[in-house]
Amino acid sequence: MATLNNKSLLNNNNSNNKSTSVKPNTNLVFAESKAVKAEFPVTGMSCASCVAHVQSTLAKQPGVTKASVNLANATAYVEYIPNISSPKKMKEAVQNSGYDLIIEETDEQELEDIRNKHLSDLKKNCIASIAFSIPLVIIAMLFHTMPYANYIMWALSTPIVFVFGRQFFVSAWKQIKHRSTNMDTLVALSTGTAYLFSVFNTIYPSFWINKELEPHVYFEVAGVVIAFVLLGKYLEDKAKQNTTSAIKQLIGLQPNTAIVVKNGKFEETPIKSIQIGDEIVVKPGEKIAVDGKIVKGNSFVDESMINGEPLAVEKTEGNKVFAGTINQTGSFHFVAEKVGKDTLLGQIIKMVQEAQGSQAPIQKTVDKISSIFIPVIGIIALITFFSWFFLSGDNGFTQGLLSMVTVLVIACPCALGLATPTAIMVGIGKGATNGILIKGAEALEKAQKVTAIVLDKTGTITEGRPHVTSMKWIAEPTKDLKDILYTIEAYSEHPLADAIKNYLEKQATLLTQIRVTSLTGKGIVGDTGTEKYYIGNKKLLEEQGISLSETELNYIENEINNSNSVVLFASQTSLLSVIAITDTVKETSADAIRKLQSWGLKVYMLTGDSKRSANLIAKQVGIPESYVKAGVLPAEKATFIKELQINKEVVAMVGDGINDSGALATADVSIAMGKGSDIAMDVAQITIISSDLNKLCQAIKLSKATVRTIKQNLFWAFIYNIIGVPIAAGILYPINGFLLNPMIAGAAMALSSVSVVTNSLLLKLKKI
Repeated sequence: MATLNNKSLLNNNNSNNKSTSVKPNTNLVFAESKAVKAEFPVTGMSCASCVAHVQSTLAKQPGVTKASVNLANATAYVEYIPNISSPKKMKEAVQNSGYDLIIEETDEQELEDIRNKHLSDLKKNCIASIAFSIPLVIIAMLFHTMPYANYIMWALSTPIVFVFGRQFFVSAWKQIKHRSTNMDTLVALSTGTAYLFSVFNTIYPSFWINKELEPHVYFEVAGVVIAFVLLGKYLEDKAKQNTTSAIKQLIGLQPNTAIVVKNGKFEETPIKSIQIGDEIVVKPGEKIAVDGKIVKGNSFVDESMINGEPLAVEKTEGNKVFAGTINQTGSFHFVAEKVGKDTLLGQIIKMVQEAQGSQAPIQKTVDKISSIFIPVIGIIALITFFSWFFLSGDNGFTQGLLSMVTVLVIACPCALGLATPTAIMVGIGKGATNGILIKGAEALEKAQKVTAIVLDKTGTITEGRPHVTSMKWIAEPTKDLKDILYTIEAYSEHPLADAIKNYLEKQATLLTQIRVTSLTGKGIVGDTGTEKYYIGNKKLLEEQGISLSETELNYIENEINNSNSVVLFASQTSLLSVIAITDTVKETSADAIRKLQSWGLKVYMLTGDSKRSANLIAKQVGIPESYVKAGVLPAEKATFIKELQINKEVVAMVGDGINDSGALATADVSIAMGKGSDIAMDVAQITIISSDLNKLCQAIKLSKATVRTIKQNLFWAFIYNIIGVPIAAGILYPINGFLLNPMIAGAAMALSSVSVVTNSLLLKLKKI
């Protein structure tokens, strides 16, 4: 269930221009959403076809609204309606399709243990199969004429095929029972055919001798192909573990225990036992366990692991601290405000996990190809066999059989299934460790296509911490007027309102009996019951018929010329005060904007401020006046973005406030600055935690690097099969007599998967 506090409630109502009575401790409770999201580990998957089967099985279940499956981390991400579907029903459906879904509650450590055991078993089978394959190959190549050579090779290959490679045959049988195929089907079919053919020739050599043909055996083909496939799977799984290193790194940021103050004593407490309201002590060099607020002491805290910023941040009483950050110099006490999965670190981990499991649009094409890939390869393999059988004379059967086996081995679609998800996982993980949270693969893929960037001014280009430079009172500055001004601004989330509230904090008292109405883009109205007060711009006062003297107008004009934003406070009849507010430009904004422009991107600035004030800020950061839109209302921001899209621009919107949420939702790529409102970050596809515009440049570079890696992976996966399958079938034999050995095909297939994962891991080394 979700609740909003007074402040959020007020702004929610303000956006609809409805009058609201502000009362303390009022909560608004929203109805719980019907659909829930869940993720389940999947076992038994080995290739892109497996992913397609599991995904389609889940998607077909009643009550499942969305399903995606990631081969790289063997996880299914499902959105379903609980009163229609359930994890148990989904598990049964997946089991009926030949795989399994782990629905039991498991923590990350348990899942890691399961993966490590699987990797350990795979390693043992790999080493054993290689140990048996070495003498098998030596006998086949050098001593195949010695007595009982065939029987010795039979003895050596049998444990490889039926013990160390048992998983392929078990999986293939499950697929056959459910009328489907996967990579294991190809491995089992190819090695099983070579093995059974060799057994027949060993037991009944006379069948071929009577036809004046040599009874060849291919035990080494069956053994070595399985050994190579197991080696490839082991290297692939080992490499895939590295694609989740960003998640492991984030999880590892949180300490296991913390020192909690209980009854005046320090007690070391497991992190799972910490509750909201507990007072926690942090010493120099220690990691902060949960989110909270400092109540005693001060220090510098390294927050680089969350926001990517190298400089430590000074923390004093009243400042917030976050789980996973590292205390550096002093000791302090803080009160826990968020624990467990509710901490900023917990939310980041969840967001990254969900994003890594999402599918890029390009993956849809790969899925379509994967769904028909194995049946097509099966047909090609049969065509290969019969072509050799009918066209190659005496050796047609054996050469056809060997070529068919080679086609089946080389065509395993592992690389195809890993091409996109491994790159996405590494890219999103790299973003997270650099303070860039990307909610899904679609945003990561689309960011590199952006041609125009629209920046909100306050909090995006500027610091977003405006402060009052002067407050000129036209009327007598009584305590009552200050209280009214302070109270009205206290219930607004506009940065300028915060500046006024902070300025008056020690001079005024919060009142409770004031009704507040927001006038979007103009200001705010407070009603005491006997008098109305207006806070806003000159346009608001003109609409209310409040006239300004020439002296007042000149003063306002002068403040605007000094790059200040001007807020007017008036009664129903006259101007009471002129408040000048300024907001400094971030140190990094100008460099970041120049960098974006040097890449050929059009950079626009939108603001509700006056055109003169906006142009002065734009001049400081290098945005041309023609690319500045001032005095815009929230709805007009979204309209402006639509106009750019009509002109064929791919638009990224960068903002940090509630009034940016409409524009963020309209843009092709939405980016929120992390120090902004929760609503902006909820709408946005990408969140920049540190509010540094240079991170925007990094996000675009990361998107380009990731998409380039995906394209490279897909190119090599496709070209490998486009070239490899015809050669395996024997297309070069009529030209130069070349036939591809099935053992070489097995090695090539294994290396193709490893190369794709390795290429994705190279993203970690890319400088963004």
